[in-house]
Amino acid sequence: MSSVLSGVVWMRAVVVRFATALSGVGLLLGTLFFAASLTPTLVPRTYVLQGLLAGISFATGYGLGVMWRWLWAYMELPEPGAHMRRSVNMAVFGSCMVVAGLFLWQAADWQNSIRVLMEMEPVDSAHPLKVCILAIATFVVLLGLARLFGRVADAVSQRSHRYVPRRLANVLGLAVAAFLFWSLASGVFFRGVLLMMDSSYRQHDALIEPSRPRPESPYRSGSEASLMKWGELGRAGREFIASGPSAADISTFTGRPALEPIRVYAGLRAAESPQQRARLALRELIRMNAFERSVLVVITPTGTGWVDPAAMDPLEYLHDGDVASVAVQYSYLSSPLSLIVEPEYGVDVARALFVEIYEYWTRMPKDKRPRLYLHGLSLGTYNSERSAQLFEMIADPIDGAVWSGPTFQNWLWRSVTVERNEDSPAWLPEFHDGSLIRFMNQDGSTVHDGTPWGPIRVVYLQYASDPVTFFDPKGFYRPPAWMVGERGPDVSPELRWYPIVTMLQLALDMLLAGTTPMGYGHVFAPEHYLPAWVEVTAPQGWTAESLAALSRHLSDSMARALSEEPDEETAFANRGG
Repeated sequence: MSSVLSGVVWMRAVVVRFATALSGVGLLLGTLFFAASLTPTLVPRTYVLQGLLAGISFATGYGLGVMWRWLWAYMELPEPGAHMRRSVNMAVFGSCMVVAGLFLWQAADWQNSIRVLMEMEPVDSAHPLKVCILAIATFVVLLGLARLFGRVADAVSQRSHRYVPRRLANVLGLAVAAFLFWSLASGVFFRGVLLMMDSSYRQHDALIEPSRPRPESPYRSGSEASLMKWGELGRAGREFIASGPSAADISTFTGRPALEPIRVYAGLRAAESPQQRARLALRELIRMNAFERSVLVVITPTGTGWVDPAAMDPLEYLHDGDVASVAVQYSYLSSPLSLIVEPEYGVDVARALFVEIYEYWTRMPKDKRPRLYLHGLSLGTYNSERSAQLFEMIADPIDGAVWSGPTFQNWLWRSVTVERNEDSPAWLPEFHDGSLIRFMNQDGSTVHDGTPWGPIRVVYLQYASDPVTFFDPKGFYRPPAWMVGERGPDVSPELRWYPIVTMLQLALDMLLAGTTPMGYGHVFAPEHYLPAWVEVTAPQGWTAESLAALSRHLSDSMARALSEEPDEETAFANRGG
């Protein structure tokens, strides 16, 4: 009994010592940030990621509280005595425990409010406890790093004070500590990770899977008749070329004669420069007589070079295989890393390919050339948007574009969303009369049926639950426009905006955007691409009933492909990039 009592006394002493050593204002702000971080945003979070986010949020709030406390002391304002400070800290500590407990109690329900919309299994009952433990561990680590930073700054300041005035020495201490920590983080850790990942992606890209034999069709890059070697297409290129319906597949479904779809892909190892790869892709298209097809699509892939089969398969069915598509790889890295490390390089490659194709296309008689379209997903939309310049197409415009999952940095998308019609929500805007640009989601478009198109048809396919599209850097001090008014159909009704915390939540959501079920987040379903391509390319010979049958066929085909090879990095299973 005595040992139990002594243990309780020891634990109480540890808690009291820990509580009194912390900043009361920091604890209060940290707990509020912690509580807010448990609320839902756009993408469901596992207990590991939720725990990390909660710990980082707590540390952020605590750090702001400590800064406020320092500023108060620096301005020499009156402060409470040691006894009062200890009593207030204990009261704040107890209140924070109650608030944290109440919010943790709701955490599972909040996560399930997203999961039920996305038809996912609910989290287990131990979710809050796991989150709490991980959050505490994360905060302790970050607090230790912050205190180490302070000790380094103090050490430098004390040594500098021998030679310079005190306040200048303090500034020098902070500057040196910041430089050292930033150098270690960016120069050693961050750069090392990037180099390691680049090397890993490069080696991964070179692999040839046993399930990906060299194509026999002369209408595919890498075949015996091709100008490109199968091994030089890269992993993502081989996935794109080896997937997709054949003429026989299309004909079996439609009951009509079909052509073999043309797919051209130039990997990074195909040629040295973007211009050389673009010219090689054009020569490959000419060899395959691609400009005699009715539809030609210039694709800008994601960062890894991946092309979404959910986007291209529906188009090839809609036009009975009378489609040619071409893509050129610009990176090995995933889209977020490409955006950080080499944001303009993707634009250069997309621009080079578009110029080569467009110049050849405009030299052809208008009645004997294919209709020309653009397509991109994620970072591919960012680069595809910038590949075509409006002023050079005024006299001879392309026919349109289907852009899915645009990033929040897309200039054209952002401009159109800001200038949307007043009565339309930011997550599904209506732009002017809908003759140039339309937006679609899981439920289609809000533009009335029969609304005439202009000479160029552009459709943005986006989900309201996609953080890649709806992340807003200004969200740390104001609610994003898509949070105002009616929410999207796949957004939790429990979602609320909190200063700073919501931005941290959405930043994490961006990293998780590809982990959602198909048809939500940043994972686009073929049955949602289908109406987008119908609007843009206006295929002939389809009724409402036959389109519904094709939608079911595409959905079932992709579900079957994912279930047959769930652990394989196939064109279907690899939903990232």
